[in-house]
Amino acid sequence: MAGHNKWSKVKNIKGAVDAKRSKMFTKITKEIMVSSRIGGGNPDTNARLRLAIQSAREASMPKDNIERAIKKGTGELGGEAIEEVTYEGYGPGGVAILVETTSDNKNRTVADLRSLFKSGGGNMGESGSVSWMFDRVGQLVFEPQTFSEDKIMEVALEAGAQDVTTQSDGTIEVLTATADLYRVRDAFDKVQMAPASASFAYIPKTSVPVDREKAEQLLELLDNLEDHDDVQKVHANFDIDDKLLAELTAK
Repeated sequence: MAGHNKWSKVKNIKGAVDAKRSKMFTKITKEIMVSSRIGGGNPDTNARLRLAIQSAREASMPKDNIERAIKKGTGELGGEAIEEVTYEGYGPGGVAILVETTSDNKNRTVADLRSLFKSGGGNMGESGSVSWMFDRVGQLVFEPQTFSEDKIMEVALEAGAQDVTTQSDGTIEVLTATADLYRVRDAFDKVQMAPASASFAYIPKTSVPVDREKAEQLLELLDNLEDHDDVQKVHANFDIDDKLLAELTAK
């Protein structure tokens, strides 16, 4: 199976993602709108929407907010159309970066991201320039000691997951084919084993070692990208020594 995306661990340590509830709500609202626009407003027949609503509830988003986002997505309420676009580029040290966005103004988004890449010591690339370095998968993450690895593995494999691994921070990661994510998530829900998160992810096929000189600059760039209102997720293929990573994220 593919490698692992260290940024998904770092951002939790740094608190870089969704540090403010309003920002978290903005990102989830956009996902609900996009899901509703693509697959309709009924979560019983739209698995992606069902997953987005689960995320909203876990974040304590008010029911009215959820229903309004669904209606905006289906066109029942007015508002700008939200589009999904993934941008690609390179960061300090030649690290490949994928940025998933949802935006009502692509020109604004791409201009902002280009500026962030440039000021962060990187550069944006053309479509396809780095995406080939990643595998698109479904990813469920369980917090340390929530459930035993044996039990998670049992449910995951019976549901058709591809891989189950324990990370250095103690979290347990379940990877699936993209088409199987919702089915595997449902299998865990049926036995009351809710993961901390369930989403699609880009897992790097190989990683790029980054030294101290470039590491701090790279983490700052990824942090700034993740903090942009139009950005849903950031994926990168860096490999920073665990000791150095702990030192930098403690700042």
